Amino acid sequence: MAKVNEAAAMEIDDPNANISDQINPKFSINVLQLLKSAQMQHGLRHGDYTRYRFLHVVLYMAERAWSHAMEKRQLPDGPNARQRIYLIGRLRKAVKWADLFSHLCSVKGDSRTSLEAEAYASYMKGNLLFEQDRNWDTALRNFKSARSVYEELGKYGDVENQVLCRERVEELEPSIRYCLHKIGGSNLQASELLQIGEMEGPASDLFKSKLEAVMAEARSQQAASLTEFHWLGNRFPITNAKTRVAILKAQELEKDLHGPSADSVSAEKRLVTFDKVFTAYHEARSCIRSDLASAGSAENVKDDLNGLDKAVSAVLGQRTIERNQLLVSIAKSKLTRRRDDKNEKVTKPEELVRLYDLLLQNTADLSDLVSSGRDRKPEEVTFAEECELKSLAFRAERCFYLARSYSLAGKRSEAYALYCRARSLAENALQKFQAHSKTDQVMIKELKTLYDECRSYSCIEHATGIIEEVKAPENLSKKISTISLTGADKKVEKYLLEKLDLYEPAICESNLKAVPRIEPFPPAFQSIPRNPIVLDLAYNAIDFPSIESRMKKDKKGFISRLWG
Repeated sequence: MAKVNEAAAMEIDDPNANISDQINPKFSINVLQLLKSAQMQHGLRHGDYTRYRFLHVVLYMAERAWSHAMEKRQLPDGPNARQRIYLIGRLRKAVKWADLFSHLCSVKGDSRTSLEAEAYASYMKGNLLFEQDRNWDTALRNFKSARSVYEELGKYGDVENQVLCRERVEELEPSIRYCLHKIGGSNLQASELLQIGEMEGPASDLFKSKLEAVMAEARSQQAASLTEFHWLGNRFPITNAKTRVAILKAQELEKDLHGPSADSVSAEKRLVTFDKVFTAYHEARSCIRSDLASAGSAENVKDDLNGLDKAVSAVLGQRTIERNQLLVSIAKSKLTRRRDDKNEKVTKPEELVRLYDLLLQNTADLSDLVSSGRDRKPEEVTFAEECELKSLAFRAERCFYLARSYSLAGKRSEAYALYCRARSLAENALQKFQAHSKTDQVMIKELKTLYDECRSYSCIEHATGIIEEVKAPENLSKKISTISLTGADKKVEKYLLEKLDLYEPAICESNLKAVPRIEPFPPAFQSIPRNPIVLDLAYNAIDFPSIESRMKKDKKGFISRLWG
């Protein structure tokens, strides 16, 4: 009976068990294999049961509690008040187990094990204080203690152990610098904090959770001094604190795009930074337009807000053009690249045509925005002229890649004409750029390269077209000879006799995928009409009247009557 009760106690009588199984994934563990591997690695190979049951269990308990805390930290919206209490409680539990592990290692372990366990306990204590936002000096002392131990341990042992110790030292560095920042021992700038936050590793998870709060606090303090927004010689006052913070955030992110270290940043990270800049400027515009809605009849306030909205929108348009130019550079780098082992998608000329369409639309919108208004300053006129020059360059680039798409399609005459047109546009844009007061050397260099490429490709296209024209009769005869009633290729979309009303080339195009077929042979069976079959089923069931009385009787003679 006791066994039955014990078995019943081990069962889970939860009506929602099936629902929880669907939400939470189930794990697969090879229990016997895991146990055998652990036993052989931790003492039982030599019959040391004490080593097997003792230190590893304590260490894994500490890691278990720490992983529970990190799971709550990685929630999409962050932990709420109740989850934060649970998180700190799990970190306390991790510190407790880490202290016990350090004490046991000091009694049962060798000097290296004891030293490493002490560093692990210091690391856990620092994590707890870091999450609690207090006792920064104590947290700093624990992190430094752990770092010094791992630095010394990284000088000895095998190569794998040295690499692990150095990685842990690098993971501890952001936490140490952040603690110094909190206690006033380091004057870290916002950009430096962002660079630290980009570091990867489990030790930086807690730091990343603090970064946004610190950045918001720093921006709020700096926003007090941001009273005006400067754009093209205009100064627009900023009265809303939220607008100041949003603009300041965007300007800080722009330093990563235009700063001295911008060239060393990968294209993917720059695209992410552009998205953050757009978000900040959109937030600023939202605040400005909310202020406009509540401005009432104050004309001076409305004029300032309208000017600020125009300036922010113009800067947003500039960053959009820069982002699309970055996308163009990425697409160009993949245009002539062959497919590698990762099956990376190769850019087609049509994609670059689409990107340049976007750039032309962006420059047109920005030029219209700057040209709007009554009193235009010389800076705004110059800026509108620069937008027009950029649109000329973009139009030449678009025509060039449109020509390449026609070239790949085998349309030589169209491609040659477009290459010549692109060369004319590039020459015109180059002359206007060189005549402009503010010459963009990068754009001039790109236009010169484009002009040379247009000339080269037009010559190649011309020569290719002549070669194809010379070989056209021979190719035509070969292709005509391939036409047949039927063939091995059964995947024919339409036969030639089915396309008599369509004026499409059947043999002269170089991009045809299949050999043309005239008509399927032998022809398929078709149903034809025939005379109907009449079955008179009622004839045998009809009782016809006697017509003997109407029949003609033969006349007989005297002799025939005697013998009849």
